[in-house]
Amino acid sequence: MSRRIGAAAAAVALLLFPLVAPGDWVNEGLFILYFAYLGQCWNILGGYAGQPSLGHAAFFGIGAYTAAALHLHAGVSPFLGMWVGAALAAALSLPVGILSFRFGLRGSYFLLMTLAVAEITRLVVLHLDFLGGFQGLFIPFRQDPLNYQFGSVTPYYYVALTLAAAGSLVVAGLERSRLGMALMAIREDEEAAEALGVDAFRCKLQAFALSAALTALGGTFYAYRILHLHPDPVMGVEQSVEIILRPIIGGSGTVAGPVVGALLLGILGAVSRRALPLGGTAGAQLILYGVLLVTVVLFLPQGAAPALARRLRHRP
Repeated sequence: MSRRIGAAAAAVALLLFPLVAPGDWVNEGLFILYFAYLGQCWNILGGYAGQPSLGHAAFFGIGAYTAAALHLHAGVSPFLGMWVGAALAAALSLPVGILSFRFGLRGSYFLLMTLAVAEITRLVVLHLDFLGGFQGLFIPFRQDPLNYQFGSVTPYYYVALTLAAAGSLVVAGLERSRLGMALMAIREDEEAAEALGVDAFRCKLQAFALSAALTALGGTFYAYRILHLHPDPVMGVEQSVEIILRPIIGGSGTVAGPVVGALLLGILGAVSRRALPLGGTAGAQLILYGVLLVTVVLFLPQGAAPALARRLRHRP
């Protein structure tokens, strides 16, 4: 019962946050929720299936560019274009997954494979003129909720909150499903899982497609919040690292991990930007990120969320 009361209190606090917090903090909260969602998307493949991907920036970019291009060139609403982007991202994940899983790529080899796919995708987009090429794609701001464009930060916050809640519910449902249990068995010992009748190839492929499609939906949100797309920041390796960091720090393979990781990094980033605002401290935030990451890896190898859960269970 106490857990339900705590969850209800957290939900109410999140809903009321934009009504009581300054606008810049609402924007900080927006990106915490947004990265919690992206972390959950990666968590499906990297956490539950145990297939660490460093190429999710490709799916993120496909979602962002597809919705924006359909909107700008064909007048298609981003609310429809985002599903086309999700379908294209899932379609790209299939041949990558088939090649990787058929040839038994795991661990660092799978990571390098996905990194190569993301880089190829970035270079292709960089040379497509109708996607803006080297100049990037600019989305004119015309305030219209039907076109995913709002006049203040508050509606974007609630969209990010919806994404984070939906992503967490999907992962929670997956954890309790037959597919989720099969993925966890594959992660622990793939040969043993297959000996028990689990079709590892099919399960990993399903996890890859679901993870890619959901990541693409997050890309559309980014496009219509930032209003400028360029292949380097959108599809570069930095974007993939940003997606991975939250579940690793919070605890991959758990529902709470990406949320706790996003909260830790979000608060750290917000506080450091305000405490170190002057010139000469550029990069300090990245150093703090690195210190936190090393600390978690050394002292909390399973992530912050499992350690926090153990502490709460054993409290007097």
